[in-house]
Amino acid sequence: MSTEKQSPSMLSGGGLSRRQFLQQTAALSVSASAFGGLILPSFASADAALTPQRGGHLILGIDNASSSDRLDPAYYFEQYMYHIGRQLFNTLTELNDDGTLAPGLAEEWDTSDATHWIFKLRPGVTFHNGKSLTADDVVYSLNHHRAEDSPSAVKGYMEQITDIAARGSDEVVITLSAPNMDLPSLLGEVNFAITPENADFDEGIGTGPFVLERFEPGVRTLVKRNENYWKSDRAFVDSVETRAFNDSSARVAALMSGSVHFVNRVTSSIVSRLEAASSVTINRNPANFQVTFPGLADRAPFNDPDVRLAMKFALDREQLLNLLVQGYGQVGNDSPLFPNNPYFSHDLPNHGFDPDKALYHWRKAGLSQPIRLSAADGATFEGAVSAAELYQQSAQRAGIPLQVNRVPADGYWSEVWRQHEFCASGWSSRPTADAYLSMVNLSNAPWNEARWANEQLDQLIVAARGEQDEATRRQMYQDIQLLYQQEGSTVAPLYIDAISANRSNVHGYVDVPGEVATRSVEKMWLSS
Repeated sequence: MSTEKQSPSMLSGGGLSRRQFLQQTAALSVSASAFGGLILPSFASADAALTPQRGGHLILGIDNASSSDRLDPAYYFEQYMYHIGRQLFNTLTELNDDGTLAPGLAEEWDTSDATHWIFKLRPGVTFHNGKSLTADDVVYSLNHHRAEDSPSAVKGYMEQITDIAARGSDEVVITLSAPNMDLPSLLGEVNFAITPENADFDEGIGTGPFVLERFEPGVRTLVKRNENYWKSDRAFVDSVETRAFNDSSARVAALMSGSVHFVNRVTSSIVSRLEAASSVTINRNPANFQVTFPGLADRAPFNDPDVRLAMKFALDREQLLNLLVQGYGQVGNDSPLFPNNPYFSHDLPNHGFDPDKALYHWRKAGLSQPIRLSAADGATFEGAVSAAELYQQSAQRAGIPLQVNRVPADGYWSEVWRQHEFCASGWSSRPTADAYLSMVNLSNAPWNEARWANEQLDQLIVAARGEQDEATRRQMYQDIQLLYQQEGSTVAPLYIDAISANRSNVHGYVDVPGEVATRSVEKMWLSS
């Protein structure tokens, strides 16, 4: 992320922080000799054979890096460490390229009541240090996030778990306080990486496609191929170098110059220029990031339902789509779910720009003071301040006094988010409906950004995650979205496409629907 002011056309992809904003690190250019003389392969034409080739040194340019980054997955909050985590570790489950659930370190799982789960581990898997994978390793790794004083980003997910136990050497039994049909999907999140029992996660010992060679937080990471990887059809390149490029312009410049093979989070304003370059391929993951403007429901003015409705009708969402991201996304309708989710509702009442309705609810609330919307470029999504200014313009057209409070990116997550009455925020897509709802929308959720506590919503979320009848479950998620849209204090007006790019001699990259952190590095290969 850049701390520079961005134009209204700037685009964000997935990934977001819930910690103090990471100060921008300078884009770093490293010679191949710094990593033992490894040479960047020459670039080939886009007509290279599609049969995967082994060998080569793959270089990634990834943002959201910090000098405080750690290999411990409890501390993964941002895209850079998500990428590193996928290189080093595996999880019990993962996603197929189409977003459906697939076996990972667990080759199968079963439950009779969605409360007691048994995971059967895959045989023949070894860690980077040569140790064979056992159930005790899984128990140790998952319990890492359950400690009372754990700072883990996924601790909230673990509160539903009452016990994790090994049954023999190859089965893990997980007991929940209430049914959850989505537990297997949840355990595919990158934070639930598996390391050997009693190992220090910061040593980076996993079962993943690559083995750690060097980790320089906020600068670069080097890994080499795991010759004993349990997936024989993966890990094609000899090594991967992941460089920290927090500035979007620097990332793209590095790609165009050929000093990196792949970059994440390309802004929409530059996509057309990249599309014209025959040496570059654009990857587009539709509606992968949701823009939100949470209003704090536990204080004035957003404790008033009419203020909430006024602000929902006061935003010109089509204008936001066209001017902020040049159409690289789709308009949102204040649903908490993403369009790629099977339970996403297309039948909610329309919350399109309606100045008359906005002014009606504003006058009904009887407010005399303007509402202050806080935003910072480089903290949430690129162009957040411009988005706030567009919001201000449409609100003024409706007769509602909205003020933009531009704040520093540094300290945004500790001093502004969940502190100011109204602010800019956003979320990456998650593989299941419950993964997002339980993290953000339960009354006691650790990242409940609007501080909206609703007992009916809580009951629906918990009931839906455990409902085994598909028709009943679908209706529950419909009811959740309608309740959130009509009574919640969050304006959710836009979904943004996640756009990445790679050199034309890079093959195998796949955007997986609902995947926060890409596993594609194990599939990517270089044509010579």
